[in-house]
Amino acid sequence: MELNTRGRYAVMAMADLAKNSTVMPVPLSAIAERQQLSLPYLEQIFMQLRRAGLVESARGRAGGYRLGRAASDILVSDVLHAVAEYARMTRCEHATNGCIGEQRCLTHDLWSALGEEIEGFLSRVSLADVLGGIPSGKRIHSKEPMEARA
Repeated sequence: MELNTRGRYAVMAMADLAKNSTVMPVPLSAIAERQQLSLPYLEQIFMQLRRAGLVESARGRAGGYRLGRAASDILVSDVLHAVAEYARMTRCEHATNGCIGEQRCLTHDLWSALGEEIEGFLSRVSLADVLGGIPSGKRIHSKEPMEARA
């Protein structure tokens, strides 16, 4: 899966913001310190999140960021898409292009289906879920235990 630091940092920072911005805006420096993230990198990420309407900025002495809407209304997939992260598992960019030259690889459909499962899962999980623990109804369950498959 192509999920790089930008996507992971964006979700970490948004969860931190959801937890800590109940009344006052939160300075990015506070998020960077708590999550041990680079402040300049967070500034770039938050520009994208603001453009997507996921955060609002407040200027001034008590400035910072707050969520653009309720944590229960912001999905993890919204955050990832705002920073241009997608659950692409195959080497090829689109279903019409080939993985190996003009042809699809033998496992293309497997990885494509897995990417769709991941995307579906991330589209069911909100920031509120991240803070409260992922409810079992949103988890992906196997039909049989791992030991039974061995």
